[in-house]
Amino acid sequence: MVSFFARKVFFCFLVCHICVPSPSFASEPPSIKVAALEFGTINWVLQTIKRTQLDKKNGFNLIIHPVANTQAGKIALQANAADIIISDWIWVARQRGNQQTTFSFAPYSSATGGVMVSKQSPTTQLSDLAHKKIGVAGGPLDKNWLLLKALALKQNTHLNTPSNTVFGAPPLLNNLFRQGDVDVLVNFWHYNARLKAEGYVEFTTTQKIIEKLGVKNHIPMLGYVFRSTWAHNNSLALNSFLSASQQASSLLCHSDPHWTAILPLTRTDNASTQALLREDFCKGRITHFSDDDKQAVTHIYSILAEVGGQQLTGPISRLDPDLFWPLPSP
Repeated sequence: MVSFFARKVFFCFLVCHICVPSPSFASEPPSIKVAALEFGTINWVLQTIKRTQLDKKNGFNLIIHPVANTQAGKIALQANAADIIISDWIWVARQRGNQQTTFSFAPYSSATGGVMVSKQSPTTQLSDLAHKKIGVAGGPLDKNWLLLKALALKQNTHLNTPSNTVFGAPPLLNNLFRQGDVDVLVNFWHYNARLKAEGYVEFTTTQKIIEKLGVKNHIPMLGYVFRSTWAHNNSLALNSFLSASQQASSLLCHSDPHWTAILPLTRTDNASTQALLREDFCKGRITHFSDDDKQAVTHIYSILAEVGGQQLTGPISRLDPDLFWPLPSP
């Protein structure tokens, strides 16, 4: 027969067990699902976050959702199947103008692209490009291409004749460029890095084009995009994610072992290409974003709207600076 004392001890244990949460039932950290291109450079950062457990250390759980293309990521975000994607402020501005769902943008990188010429090219100034066959990645509304056209127009040079412009996928255009089928190539930065490693010449970068258009700020071209309502409801987790992203980027730029860990994601065994990829990735890092930077982006948006028209921006001719989410302090 169980003694009175034993029954009392059991009763106290039962009460305590019910009233005090067991560690196994403790609240889990919030999850953040990021839809990212399966082979996109953003995976360098996301995989570093997971591998070093920066998500856990910053109080959230990162879930990486691979997508086949940028459009699939946008669809996932709009369908609430993802919390965050990588995109640009042009898409965010257009979506906000449609007044369907309000999105926000947290700056991530200024690395976007540039203009490549052949090893023996006599090209020395922008006007020389007018008579060249130009390959353009990303289509006729690509930001690199539109900004190049804007600078050319500023210098009374026209580049957009259909007979000398070829649009296509980045890897295809790299091959056409190597074969000499196009004289000049406007491509994304990580594809240009591969060409630079092979000895091709970077005629200019999009950031240098922006400077010649009168903007000296370090302009973010890509960023994390998310629903504004979700961001305000989950601001602590979101800011923790943004901090973890900056921490991971810093590890990739300042720690050789951490950079070495993501080398398989670069999809190249060439040491020169890997070094250039790292250099350009680190040059593009955005660690702060001021009100003056917002005004600079607004100015660049107006230039893009003028050159790209409503095909690019829809009816939104002026950028709303409220679309930018503040970056947490480093």
